[in-house]
Amino acid sequence: MSTLTATSPAPVVRRERQAHAPIPATRVLAVELRKMFDTRSGFWLVMSIGILALLATGATIAFAPEEAQTYGNFAAAIGFPMAVVLPMVAILSVTSEWSQRSGLTTFTLVPSRGRVIAAKAVGAIGIGVVSMLLALGIGALGNIVGTAISGAPTTWDVSVAEFSSIVLATVLGMVVGFTLGVVLRSSAAAIVGYFVYSLLLPTAFGMLAAFQDWFRDLQPWVDFQYNQTMLYDRVPDAENWAQLGVSALPWLALPLAVGLVMLHRSEVK
Repeated sequence: MSTLTATSPAPVVRRERQAHAPIPATRVLAVELRKMFDTRSGFWLVMSIGILALLATGATIAFAPEEAQTYGNFAAAIGFPMAVVLPMVAILSVTSEWSQRSGLTTFTLVPSRGRVIAAKAVGAIGIGVVSMLLALGIGALGNIVGTAISGAPTTWDVSVAEFSSIVLATVLGMVVGFTLGVVLRSSAAAIVGYFVYSLLLPTAFGMLAAFQDWFRDLQPWVDFQYNQTMLYDRVPDAENWAQLGVSALPWLALPLAVGLVMLHRSEVK
């Protein structure tokens, strides 16, 4: 007759999960900056900033009359291509995660989407500020070389406050592009949307202000593009700052807030 003996179950060994330090914000920012240059399109888009600045400076030296070779005109010639290219950099910094299908990897390594988007915003704005400082140097060099060739007196007609206003206008253009990228998350749609905003809407608002007296005084309070363009022409006063802030609410702050909520809830494939 066999005897059955009860055996106690083996004790369960619980291993404590090792806590890892969060990825530093500086590393996330460095990665997002590197991603802007890694692709061929991103590299040449950023390189085109310097190339277009040199071409604009050379064209001003070659074709502008002597009296027009001032620092303000060199800055204006360089600023136009900057105002077009830099918002594209901001758009692609966001939409690349969806258009190149790298978002799943990005948000798996850094689950906090807010940290990634914040790093993209800081990186894009940083590129914009550095690009404008580069334009400042190229424009100054062009002014010296151009007047030396033509024999005209060297004119420095852009103050620090005026240049700061121009930089702010360029940064706001990048923020608009960044907002469109966050809301639409499609490179083609965001780029088309930006050109509609920057080309079509100013024409429509300008015609409305020209033919409707009631809108002429209202335009500075509702047209953000109008106030952004104003920054290229003069240093704003207190009323201009108020108009810029009020018009930014429906065109910038509200769409960006809605886009961030949608981005956090969207499915990444």
